[in-house]
Amino acid sequence: MSNTLIKSSNFIKSAIDIEGAFEKEFPHVAFIGRSNVGKSSTINALTKNKGLAKTSSLPGRTRQINLFLINNKYYFVDLPGYGYSKMSNSKRDDITDMIDSYLFNKKYNQLKVVLIIDAFVGFTDNDMEMLQALEQNKKEIIVIANKIDRIKPSQKVLQIKKIKETIGSHKLFFYSAEKQIGLNEIIQEIFR
Repeated sequence: MSNTLIKSSNFIKSAIDIEGAFEKEFPHVAFIGRSNVGKSSTINALTKNKGLAKTSSLPGRTRQINLFLINNKYYFVDLPGYGYSKMSNSKRDDITDMIDSYLFNKKYNQLKVVLIIDAFVGFTDNDMEMLQALEQNKKEIIVIANKIDRIKPSQKVLQIKKIKETIGSHKLFFYSAEKQIGLNEIIQEIFR
């Protein structure tokens, strides 16, 4: 099945201050996860636009909130990664404040929040903190376990079981941005 749900995707802007960043009142789909987990790569794969969101092999590269207009009726919001340790405490605090002021402010209309984790690593303490904060704020959460292709077949069943036990009743997709495993299912769920 080909991706027909996303017909257009455009970069709108990068913002360090989310106040006033959204020009139109469209629903948002927010992408959050640890640094270098594949948020930008996932957005690029979903939109079939390799250069839409800037990617980097260096963790902590995204330090702003990046906005993309999808089908002229939704915003995809690429949030900076959390948990990057090679950053000063003040910069890390600034990023945390920026994420929190967007995700947990009722004036921003998030249709869904896509929490991306590394399937190989599983849930980290930072991932669990984010999942709990999203739950406490009653967000509709989609969990994507990215990099599923990097798990050895002998370890896959156990790792999948651990991840499923952690997320409870949230929608879960095992995914590979590189190999596009699970891509169409994720698109269908985002727009459901």
